[in-house]
Amino acid sequence: MQPWFLYIIENKYQHYYTGICKDLSKRFAQHQSSGPLCAKALRGKGPLKMIYAVSLVDHSDALKMELWVKKLTKAKKIQLISGKLACPFDVKLASIVTL
Repeated sequence: MQPWFLYIIENKYQHYYTGICKDLSKRFAQHQSSGPLCAKALRGKGPLKMIYAVSLVDHSDALKMELWVKKLTKAKKIQLISGKLACPFDVKLASIVTL
């Protein structure tokens, strides 16, 4: 079973975008391209930087964590990224994608 990933991307305005996917490299490349598969919230706001990525065991956990992260304030997201906020999900840190 292929793992799911949750990632946080920072744009040039220091705004955060949270998403989930099965292939981090492919999804980040889609966001970077600002093409039709790029999230509307990220179009034209490059350069983009992936600042956080974790793997989860299944789609259900990925969706639940995505909702949890999206409800956090920016200050809490910064704590999560820096490791100062405990994550209530069973996650493994994933390699950050850079292009």
